[in-house]
Amino acid sequence: MINSNKFIKELFKNQISHLLVVPCSFSKGLINACINNSDLIEYIPCASEAIACSIASGLVMSGKKPIVIVQSSGLTNMGSCLTSLSNPYNIFFPIICSWRTYKEGDSEIQHKHLAINLCELINSYGYEYEKLTNKMSDALQQVNRSFSKKNILLIDKETFSNCDLDKIHSVNLSFFPKRSSYLSLLNKLIKSEKKLVCIGTTGNTSREMYSIMEGNANFYMTGNMGGALSLGLGSALAGKKTLICGGDAEFVMHLGGLTTTGRYGEKVFIIYIIFDNEVNKSTGGQNTYQKHINYLDLAKSSGWTTTRSVIKSLPDFETELKKIFKKIKGLYFLHVKCNLDNDYPRPTASEIINSKYSFK
Repeated sequence: MINSNKFIKELFKNQISHLLVVPCSFSKGLINACINNSDLIEYIPCASEAIACSIASGLVMSGKKPIVIVQSSGLTNMGSCLTSLSNPYNIFFPIICSWRTYKEGDSEIQHKHLAINLCELINSYGYEYEKLTNKMSDALQQVNRSFSKKNILLIDKETFSNCDLDKIHSVNLSFFPKRSSYLSLLNKLIKSEKKLVCIGTTGNTSREMYSIMEGNANFYMTGNMGGALSLGLGSALAGKKTLICGGDAEFVMHLGGLTTTGRYGEKVFIIYIIFDNEVNKSTGGQNTYQKHINYLDLAKSSGWTTTRSVIKSLPDFETELKKIFKKIKGLYFLHVKCNLDNDYPRPTASEIINSKYSFK
């Protein structure tokens, strides 16, 4: 196992300038160590893997030495950048990618395909791959070689040591209700709603819906981060009333879904709730660093009807939803601040697959 703090310091000595990250629990120790030592290497949280690779390409072209960190399920998002930019223009930089395994009943279903097909995918991009060694000196050599060749460095869960975030980087959300409280209230409000499909985005949102909102027409989308809204648009265009429970990190990954959906406000009925806890909870609790974003203004300019202000309490949440449920058509966007919950159990693979029938 590589000591995460020491590795960051060694990377700095090797003139590594930036870490461009879409968080993964396998690399959370290294990510947290970088955040704690941001005076050495700049930490850049990225909305998607494609964005991370594009930024890295620009940095390399400008004489810097970045590293991209992603998880295997997100490697597909960077395919276009690798095959149409980095590869043909010979722009190389290290990519550290988790290799998520899959065990029936103990893993999320989005990892099943790439658990056995990841290497084939990498080769199809025109890249080679190798396992990042646990010996620090050899790992540094592997990183440095990846600036001159098309190479992806694969890691497992035990590659990097654990590293907690310094308190200065923690987020205090204690004055907001927990998302589970909002979901419990939401569950009561939708009992009388007929033909309503509820979609939960990947991560803890779907897990909490599975435990709290059981019995409704729910779909638990454990993969395809950033795609919950577009999935919901498909449901709405087919005539379903659709409610989407999203989050702050998934909101930015594929913002085109927001603008695309905005074209159909008079034809569909969609409620899109962004539960904003300001962190990537399931991958180590890193801050999403999105306080510069006005979610309501983005939604409004894309054709959505929004609340006047951010929702920060259960009574305001209930009031706004009761108003919306009286509508027949339209796009309705709620930005809801929430506190962190304890971990909830994940739905099993069969339960996730069966939840797709809630659309019918």
